[in-house]
Amino acid sequence: MNNNAPIGIFDSGIGGMTVAQAIRELMPHESLIYFGDTAHMPYGDKSRESVRHYAEVITDFLQKQGVKAIVIACNTASAHAASAVSEALAPVPVINVIDPVVEVVAKRAGSGKVGVIGTKGTIRSRVYVKRLHKANPRISVVSHSTPLLAPMIEEGFFNNSISRTIIHSYLSKSTFRNIESLILGCTHYPLIRPEVEEFYKGKVEVIDSASVVAEAVKANLEKAGLMAETRCKATYQFYVSDKTTSFEKSTRLFFGEKMALKENRIWD
Repeated sequence: MNNNAPIGIFDSGIGGMTVAQAIRELMPHESLIYFGDTAHMPYGDKSRESVRHYAEVITDFLQKQGVKAIVIACNTASAHAASAVSEALAPVPVINVIDPVVEVVAKRAGSGKVGVIGTKGTIRSRVYVKRLHKANPRISVVSHSTPLLAPMIEEGFFNNSISRTIIHSYLSKSTFRNIESLILGCTHYPLIRPEVEEFYKGKVEVIDSASVVAEAVKANLEKAGLMAETRCKATYQFYVSDKTTSFEKSTRLFFGEKMALKENRIWD
């Protein structure tokens, strides 16, 4: 496999660009191909079977682009489709956004209480609860769906009174009383991490998946001997299944700069 081949990344929308941005910051020589399934977003309300089908079709598209690894930058798709994607692509590395976070939290938490917030689909799957308990049976895990957060962020409502009110309403629930750490179980949520940390006033460790997953991608590429050459100039391609002006404008929020989106209707 070509070391300088791109890394494939996909999400139900453009929120997974936070993961792409973290990968770019950590490994600036790596090229990226991103696919956002904006025609079917959000995945959180879809059935397991539908999400798995979407993931398999997108994976096939990315594989045809010659990617050397795939990152499932969506918690719901990671919960419902990671195993199927990994089996289909073996030995190509497949990194989901759940397992690297679980590994980190299981080591740090000891016997403490961990909170998880995410979409309805992610929380309903209880994937974090199950995998954290398996990794560290002493951990107490509580979770709650926060369905307003992702659309709020996509509309640019963060770091303002609206976002603070919604975040405060969710995090004030008795479910999260006395937690020692909080997992932001959606790739949109790194953009509100400062507000969540402000709410807890430094008393709760806030963990977002973007930076943790970027480290996991690097470790997998190093293990497989697939790191790009340092002299390689990185390229970035961003595809969506349904292009709108608002999505293109929002890329600046998630990737740090506005990127041109290419529409690819892989469902047609």
